[in-house]
Amino acid sequence: MHTAEGFIRHIDSCSIYDSSLFVPFHVDSRQVGWVLRSLVPVLRGHSAFVDMGESLSLIPVGANDEAARSKAIAEAALLLAEHEQTPLDGEIYPILTTWGEAPLARIDRRAIPWFGTRGFGVHVNGYVRRPDGLYLWIGQRAPDRKVDPNKLDTMIGGGLPYGQTIRSNLEKEAWEEAGFSPMAVTGAQHVSTLNYKVEMMGGLRNDTLFVFDMELPDGKIPRSTDGEVASFKLWPAHEVAHIIHETDHFKFNCNLVLIDFLLRHNLIGLEAAEAKRVHHAMAPLLSDEGKEG
Repeated sequence: MHTAEGFIRHIDSCSIYDSSLFVPFHVDSRQVGWVLRSLVPVLRGHSAFVDMGESLSLIPVGANDEAARSKAIAEAALLLAEHEQTPLDGEIYPILTTWGEAPLARIDRRAIPWFGTRGFGVHVNGYVRRPDGLYLWIGQRAPDRKVDPNKLDTMIGGGLPYGQTIRSNLEKEAWEEAGFSPMAVTGAQHVSTLNYKVEMMGGLRNDTLFVFDMELPDGKIPRSTDGEVASFKLWPAHEVAHIIHETDHFKFNCNLVLIDFLLRHNLIGLEAAEAKRVHHAMAPLLSDEGKEG
């Protein structure tokens, strides 16, 4: 028999960080992230970063605009990459505090945890309705993925790079990861926004996931076009719930996306009181940010 703890453990694991190990990071007098205290001395080596004792501020010399801030961030990211002996990704993401506002700066995706700035992404639950219930398309991540290689994943998922809207990024990821055209994903509905903070990748993952549900006709099969997904399987939702409850086979944040799906569709497989406990654990992670009108 499933218990609430089998699901809540995944929720808790995405909320593990010691705030005393971090200092607030400010850009243009606004807090945009959190930096590990151990990394502050590295950043002191760049003239645009000012150690305020209990906070760190980016104050570029000269024009204090997006271009100047982005240049300073890029130079500091190189310092941190050398310190951490970890190469940068070359994928550029926005620094902002609320989705939809003008970015304050640009940042390499790999550097996001080092500065604890918000990382945004999209996930799509692809499901099929059959006489015996709902089924979910589940991907297996390729073995060369930098994060959680070979683990199970939602049908479509990816980060939100600089210059993309939520919908345009959904369409891009849908083609790359599932081989679906923009027309094929018009029925995807934005159903949830999930926020979590967890210490990992040498800093703080301060992430927001825009979650979509997409009902597919039986027989519509996703196929990866970029090699990031090794294979897809169509599983009964109750089997997905069992795997989440009993194992760590899913990519760490996909557990949150799928638990949210199971709760919304009354498929969590728990008695009412236990399901209520999982709802309560998920509630602090949910917001209306990015909700499509």
